[in-house]
Amino acid sequence: MILDDLKIIARDAGKAIIEVYDRDEEITITTKDNDSPLTEADLAAHRIIVDALRELTPALPILSEESKAVSWEEIQCWETYWLVDPLDGTKEFINRNGEFTVNIALIDNGRPVMGVVYVPVLDIMYYGSGDGAFKEENGKTEAIETAKIDANQHTVAIVASRSHKGDELEAWLERVAVRFPQLELVSMGSSLKICLVAEGRADIYPRLALTSEWDTAAAQAILEAAGGILTDTDFTIYRYNQKEEILNPYFFAIGDRQFDWPGI
Repeated sequence: MILDDLKIIARDAGKAIIEVYDRDEEITITTKDNDSPLTEADLAAHRIIVDALRELTPALPILSEESKAVSWEEIQCWETYWLVDPLDGTKEFINRNGEFTVNIALIDNGRPVMGVVYVPVLDIMYYGSGDGAFKEENGKTEAIETAKIDANQHTVAIVASRSHKGDELEAWLERVAVRFPQLELVSMGSSLKICLVAEGRADIYPRLALTSEWDTAAAQAILEAAGGILTDTDFTIYRYNQKEEILNPYFFAIGDRQFDWPGI
């Protein structure tokens, strides 16, 4: 089963990341053209994942955050391809708070149909496909699903970025507070925020700041397999490789598909 191979690949990449993470010396950081940080752990994980995916599925192209630039003209011709973030949450990695992940997604005709999100520090694996969504922790595997919102519910759990907050998020939270008097706010780094929604620990993750497609694809596959959706701010389900840039629009990762979030 290809998901089993992906889990092995993600763990191998995670081991390479932890080798750097556990060193006593300061982590060496360089800056990419977009001013985002880059470490040797990012590059080591990238090489492991790309080499393994090329061996596993030689015919499928791979787009990784650390790949050399690929033109839109080429990417738009891809129907099925791998979309990878070798180390999602590099800032969390540098800060050594453990909230970083390895993300591997399979995109098919714009849909993230399979994904793994691995948390190296905790040895937790989230994964999802058409067969459902699952979480592996402490040697146990459990099916996960999103939470439902009751019509009389007064509390809602919202997960927010640890590194990116702003006026737009605060304004949105004020609107939500009119419907839900009690807001439970959880701060988290990397794609773990979407995974918290997928496993029902949070109801929604509003991302009103920039991300890239490799940041969200694997976790979106898991979220959708768990019963949730990821939408743009017009509440249209987000799909990949539909535009000339890799940046995502602002989005919501939603657990309960039936709740009227647009009405808030």
